[in-house]
Amino acid sequence: MGPYDSVGSCSSSSSSGPEKSSTTTISEMDGHLAEAGYRVRLSDLRQVAQRLEHLDNVRINAPDEFSQLASSDTVHYNPSNMASWVDSMLSELPYDLFPFPFPLPQTPDLPDPFAESVPWPTTTHQQQLGPYTVVVAAAADQEEEDSGIRLVHLLMACAESVQIGDSSIAGSLIREIQRILTHVNTSSGIGKVAGYFVDALSCRLFSPQTALSAATAESEILYHHFYEACPYLKFAHFTANQAILEAFTAHDSVHVIDFNLMHGLQWPALIQALALRPGGPPLLRLTGIGPPSPDGRDTLREIGLRLAELAWSVNVRFAFRGVAAARLDDVKPWMLQVNPGEAVAVNSIMQLHKLLGSGPGPSPGQSSLDTVLGWIRGLNPKIMTVVEQEANHNQPGFLERFTEALYYYSTMFDSLDGCAAAESVRVVAEMYVQREIWNVVGCEGAGRVERHEPLSKWRERLGGAGFKGVHLGSNAFKQASMLLTLFSAEGYCVDENDGCLTLGWHSRPLIAASAWQVAADASTPATAATATETMSHELVKESTM
Repeated sequence: MGPYDSVGSCSSSSSSGPEKSSTTTISEMDGHLAEAGYRVRLSDLRQVAQRLEHLDNVRINAPDEFSQLASSDTVHYNPSNMASWVDSMLSELPYDLFPFPFPLPQTPDLPDPFAESVPWPTTTHQQQLGPYTVVVAAAADQEEEDSGIRLVHLLMACAESVQIGDSSIAGSLIREIQRILTHVNTSSGIGKVAGYFVDALSCRLFSPQTALSAATAESEILYHHFYEACPYLKFAHFTANQAILEAFTAHDSVHVIDFNLMHGLQWPALIQALALRPGGPPLLRLTGIGPPSPDGRDTLREIGLRLAELAWSVNVRFAFRGVAAARLDDVKPWMLQVNPGEAVAVNSIMQLHKLLGSGPGPSPGQSSLDTVLGWIRGLNPKIMTVVEQEANHNQPGFLERFTEALYYYSTMFDSLDGCAAAESVRVVAEMYVQREIWNVVGCEGAGRVERHEPLSKWRERLGGAGFKGVHLGSNAFKQASMLLTLFSAEGYCVDENDGCLTLGWHSRPLIAASAWQVAADASTPATAATATETMSHELVKESTM
């Protein structure tokens, strides 16, 4: 008797009674299976039988491997879920000898004896779908879920192999993950996330040089599409602008230092808000820091000219200065040319974490972050706005970092799928996130710049550097909440966290915004006005309008 004969005979005998319908028989059988503790339906038994037959072939043809499997200390899935349990048993066997089987579809020569019966109410489309289609769809959903669980397990096993330096095992696991990905949906869900992470693992193992940061022009394009596709950067800009606007109250000369100008997307809203300020707008100076243009163009000045045109149109006096620097720790205080009497605001949108892997600073015993925070403190700004990813991707252990990144970016991709952006914009925005994954997973040493840390850690670092937190008021919360109403789908949420604001997807915060001032008891080093650096001024580009 073949593996399908028993299923057929059970079905035939159960339909012999003239007073009992097929639907009743199916329900009764499913009830008996459930009472016995088995998470399986009658219609699933065909696939379970195929798996059991495959496992029995292993027992007969490879008794040594089967005996090792039977004596293994490995804890398999709950046998009550029969299909998953047998799959987990098979997955422990050498793949080259016994490939992991995917469930075979029902074939025409094995007809479903209940093809004419009423379908189970397990789908919202049951009135549009026939019973055969409903059963197949449910089986496909279960297969997709099982494959997703297996992908996560394989990714974690691969990360552990990378951590202990076993590149042979890691390579084999990568190939197995890639094989499974050919059978699952990679346009959404865990299939998409697993695809990005296995690519990053491949880069780390086989071609680490390809995991380097993208070119400047490419970075700007990806940044712009990420800005358009989802609310994260908009939230960062609106929240920081509100804190800066409140800090500039009653000041007639103000100076904003932006650590990452990037198209100047943040500043039109601030310029317009200052134009409407009671008593008239102040003189606004903006210093924008950005990477040198690879084609020799003065891109920073071009951005400054566009912002100057906007400021002129709303009667705001405006001056712009561009500082070209490949890295933030290359910037020196004298480059900023802060004038006495100016109210200064320092703005850092997802930039400070890049200093955590830059190595020691110019002073003994100081890191690059310590050096930058030191000269910021010397400027004595009215406000320093900081927005960072709410993640912990700076752990020394690779497995812990990988696990955190897998959870974080799975949530991030779920949130991107929930946005109403055009498909073309969303696809490019995902490339922005993919570049972060490549850096977190694929790089080490100075090349790993995406060293995200959670808000609690930034509180420790900034507090230890002589700063105190500034409560982001109710206006900032209202602005952020209004932003979500205007631009985003359901699922995004703004929360207050001890004076800071976080934006997340459902219950998981993904970015955090905070504001800081120099603490009253902080020691003040030499200010920018008294700095004696002699670095070449060729790095500095200025345009005053």
